[in-house]
Amino acid sequence: MITDPVKIAVASGKGGTGKTTVAVSLALSLARHGEVQFLDCDVEEPNAHIFLSPTIQGSRPVEIPVPEVDLDRCTRCGACAKACRFGALAVIGGRVLFHPELCHGCGLCAMVCPVGAISEVPREIGRLEWGRAGTIRFGHGILAVGEPMATPIIRALKREMTEGLPTVLDAPPGTACPVIETLKGADFALLVTEPTPFGLHDLKLAAAVARELGLPMGAVINRDGSGDDSVERFLDKEGIPVLLRIPMDRRIAAAYAEGIPLVTAFPEWEEGFRALIRGIASLTVVGR
Repeated sequence: MITDPVKIAVASGKGGTGKTTVAVSLALSLARHGEVQFLDCDVEEPNAHIFLSPTIQGSRPVEIPVPEVDLDRCTRCGACAKACRFGALAVIGGRVLFHPELCHGCGLCAMVCPVGAISEVPREIGRLEWGRAGTIRFGHGILAVGEPMATPIIRALKREMTEGLPTVLDAPPGTACPVIETLKGADFALLVTEPTPFGLHDLKLAAAVARELGLPMGAVINRDGSGDDSVERFLDKEGIPVLLRIPMDRRIAAAYAEGIPLVTAFPEWEEGFRALIRGIASLTVVGR
């Protein structure tokens, strides 16, 4: 059983594999033995709160610094626009144009301005919320509608993490920057996949990311029995152990649709998740 403050990132190369189903039931199983932390890092579409029903106890905005140009001091030299790698600034026809949705808040424009015409002001891009669900400390990030950058929200959410507790991080789908930010600093990557061609394709990408980050990993095959054995053959070839199999079962899908966690709807699955926890513990070295 996991008693160390292990950080388990539950990830998948694609959406819809059952990642949150696994992450929530894993957290609930860990919580039977003491306090646990759950962070929903899928900030573009967080949904773990639907299953855990936490009492939200606090929130705060997440902001990034963006430039504010003093047009009286600005000489329209264009140094800021030339320095911006993201095209957030442009100087055209004597006008200074700023596109806030492209700004990454790096501060380079203010650094290179030769007359000090650029200062930085905060711009809200989302929010954090935190609370409790029994012995689970819960937190999630919410990216504001229309905002393109999830990574600063995930980074801010992880800064709120309490050290010294077993932690489950529910990663976003895919393998882009938000997933990498979630996996950074984790002790173990639990890859949730399905036995389909799409599942295999995206599992390969997710496994490559976890390996590049030097994370030990294991797999959960969801909807087991619904496809072929190509996923299992890949996992065997790569030396990634299968720690849990969840069958294709309409009852499980119905419980999910009603927002009921797997181990709550079907208590007999608690033993399966206990075995999953033992498997993770055997493969994890905390403080690598």
